[in-house]
Amino acid sequence: MLAALVTTLLFATSAVCGYRTAKQIGGLEANFWRITLATVFLTVWAWTFGAGFAGAPEWFMWSGLFGIGLGDSAYFQALPRLGSRRTVLITQCLTAPFAALIEWLWLGTKMNVPELLCVAVILTGVAIALAPGDHLKISTRDWQIGLTASLFAALGGALGAVIIRKGYAAIQAAGMDIDAGTTGYQRVLGGILIPTIALFIFKWRSAPTHGGWREGKTWRVSREKWLRLWPWVLANALAGQTLGVTCMQWALKTTPAGIVTAIIATTPIVLLPMTRIVEGEKIGFRSLAGALIAVGGVIGLTLFR
Repeated sequence: MLAALVTTLLFATSAVCGYRTAKQIGGLEANFWRITLATVFLTVWAWTFGAGFAGAPEWFMWSGLFGIGLGDSAYFQALPRLGSRRTVLITQCLTAPFAALIEWLWLGTKMNVPELLCVAVILTGVAIALAPGDHLKISTRDWQIGLTASLFAALGGALGAVIIRKGYAAIQAAGMDIDAGTTGYQRVLGGILIPTIALFIFKWRSAPTHGGWREGKTWRVSREKWLRLWPWVLANALAGQTLGVTCMQWALKTTPAGIVTAIIATTPIVLLPMTRIVEGEKIGFRSLAGALIAVGGVIGLTLFR
């Protein structure tokens, strides 16, 4: 439970940093650099303090393909269109029930009635706190693209979380014990391929529009851009794909995916003060009431576990 709560805090920080970078350089590039830096950090850990490719790397790489490669790529398309709070609300509220359903159908993991009720309370609180308000003006096109991307992100994240559970089951059956940093490294290896291909295709098509690479125009803009944005990119990589995913791996090692993702669904609550500062979102009575309901659900889930 502690690992899931720490993951929530880290994911909230990552969402704010991700929104800031995605608005400036686009979702494809922001996601690519986040995963690339995380891959470097986790590679150093896995081959210095961790276990490299030991355990069940094939399962964690498949998890990365769906959760990071597909899910996070869609997530970063929704961020600049819907904003961090709304994107996280839709994604996390759907990830929890998707994960519980997939894990039940595939692995046979069932949740008891009190746990299901607590999950429902958490999701209800998040929905009340962050339901769309009139102060957010989003075009129909952005809303449609953002909503579709959020749905794909939720499904990819849920499937990725359940596959992690499958990977840990394989490790346990083999009588091994692999640290979360190593499994996080194996997972990110499976997730980096799709963002890399997507960014390459996008840059290849857009280079002529921006004056080409050989004229020096694109490099000048890129240099100025990175001098301003690199702290946000670095914080996004550390909080989200490095430390956040490692803590999530740690949580999923011992706790069903439906419960872990339900706790992480409180991420938008933690985002309330952050988005007030960064994005100028207002915090009203509804937001505070929803936060109290969601926190009550987390406390109940902890007690019933």
